[in-house]
Amino acid sequence: MAAGANVATEVRPMTRAERATRAALIAVSVGFLGLLLLAPLGAVLVQALAKGLGEWLASLRDPDTISSIKLTLLTAAIVVPVNTVFGICAAWAIARFEFRGKSLLVTLIDLPFAVSPVIAGLVLVFLFGTQGWFGEWLLERNVQVIFAVPGIVLATIFISFPYVARELIPLMQQQGSDEEVAALSLGARPWTTFVRITLPKIRWGLLYGVILCNARVMGEFGAVSVVSGHIRGVTNTMPLQVEILYNEYNFVAAFAVASLLAMLAILTLVAKTLVEWRSGTGGH
Repeated sequence: MAAGANVATEVRPMTRAERATRAALIAVSVGFLGLLLLAPLGAVLVQALAKGLGEWLASLRDPDTISSIKLTLLTAAIVVPVNTVFGICAAWAIARFEFRGKSLLVTLIDLPFAVSPVIAGLVLVFLFGTQGWFGEWLLERNVQVIFAVPGIVLATIFISFPYVARELIPLMQQQGSDEEVAALSLGARPWTTFVRITLPKIRWGLLYGVILCNARVMGEFGAVSVVSGHIRGVTNTMPLQVEILYNEYNFVAAFAVASLLAMLAILTLVAKTLVEWRSGTGGH
């Protein structure tokens, strides 16, 4: 064969067994998703609208429900930026530098994946509760953490802080630091290097991590349930409000709030898909 000649690659047609296997795998995947994802979402929407759109809107206008929505949004507005800054700093340190305790830092970042949210909430109660390590000190200064918004924020930060860091660490390690080193050697300041070189390269991974973090924050139940005290209109987030309404047999109102959470989850999935599509076509 002459040098440089194109070598044609023959595509072998699929056998009947392979086609049957492919069809079976697709059917199992679609059926699994339909059973565990689409069916529950459909059931939530049906139950939420069981008494009509007017009753659904009335349930969402309930003062306690409005308070839970505001608290959920407030928590997300605090926690997501905090975890974003932490994730960028941690990823930059781990991907760009070698230092003693690096492996320990990576392990600690993964800790919330291994620890039950309920345990995380109990730890916060042990630390900041009235009988906790810092309880007396906080009482003397009239500062309340547990059964208040600060405890909810701290619990949610702990549960959700790995998401941005875990998305950025492998991305930054894969990209390397050659361009940043070149910029620094030419006299660029570290902040300028980050804004003009590092950030554009990681923007899609960063956005992906922020979306996942936000989804985790809005849906958190276990840790928040422990530290909130379930005070209606004060410390109930949307997931806690759903539990309270359901336990009171107020099913329409419970499913109305649940449907709002489901809509937020769907929007998160859409945003996640768009980011994956954009990062796949344009690269990180």
